[in-house]
Amino acid sequence: MKILVTGNAGFIGFHTAKRLLERGDTVIGLDSVNDYYETGLKRARLRILEKTAQKSGADYIFLEQNLADTIKINQLFKTHRPKHVINLAAQAGVRYSLEQPHEYITSNITAFTNILEACRHYAVEHLTYASTSSVYGANSSVPFSEQDGANHPLQFYAATKRANELMAHSYSHLFGVPTTGLRFFTVYGPWGRPDMAPFLFTKKILAGEPIDVFNHGHHKRDFTYIDDLVEGIVRVNDKPAQPDPDWSSDRPNPARSEAPYRIFNIGNNTPINLIDFISALERSLGKTAMKNYLPRQPGDALETYADVTALEHAIDYKPSTHLDQGVSAFIRWYREYYRV
Repeated sequence: MKILVTGNAGFIGFHTAKRLLERGDTVIGLDSVNDYYETGLKRARLRILEKTAQKSGADYIFLEQNLADTIKINQLFKTHRPKHVINLAAQAGVRYSLEQPHEYITSNITAFTNILEACRHYAVEHLTYASTSSVYGANSSVPFSEQDGANHPLQFYAATKRANELMAHSYSHLFGVPTTGLRFFTVYGPWGRPDMAPFLFTKKILAGEPIDVFNHGHHKRDFTYIDDLVEGIVRVNDKPAQPDPDWSSDRPNPARSEAPYRIFNIGNNTPINLIDFISALERSLGKTAMKNYLPRQPGDALETYADVTALEHAIDYKPSTHLDQGVSAFIRWYREYYRV
């Protein structure tokens, strides 16, 4: 299979591309390698992908391009003709969206439009793309189900990802492009992003510095280990969305359609208190954190909790990595990579 993986120098994109190369797929990787966080980490991931391709004998090409460049993206599809697209490129970060909203329009709206247009004109058989649990926003009914409303985002990042879901449906309906959106729930693991809590906490605990614990550690997150997430992404990619013959406009199912369109949650289905996640880090590090307890931040959800029933039924898979196992794997990688 020839698959375009966007954002393949990023945390999730790297792991996804690596998994595809290991099984022998042809992978076209694309990333702008921007400086939202340290580019050295991104370059290290790219070097591993080169080695993985050499070891597996899979065809691999990396293109350092910006998805918002319409001309270059059109040329990419015209030249390489990917059959499937896994779109994991985006401007991430809840906090950053409060400071630089225009970055999210360029990276999450304009760039996604370019992907949709290219999929339309070059007969892509399936577009799988990253959404986020943040789209549930002010919804407090847990576990979050794809049947729930997702129209009250609490920050601009979530609003742009919800827009992606709606944009995808319009292309599925108008042009028959099969699209599947995956709502990710707090992903962690080796090669993670330096701006996320596991990375920030680990760095400060090892340095003997206090960590900021918002909402006094009481909010919950459905922490999802990276290998579990990638397995779900790959299985979904392999099974293009199909129209639902039972879909009714009188009782519209928001996660399905009469068009080839699907939305799935992908999370561990086990919410953990932030303070308990910190405890798991402390156990693995063998060191107690100094904690600076603070109020809840603007835009933060109190709890995320994924109902993954629909995903189980669709691909016969459910994330299952235990928190201590996942945290230990992250800590081992962190110590090795940073030689701590």
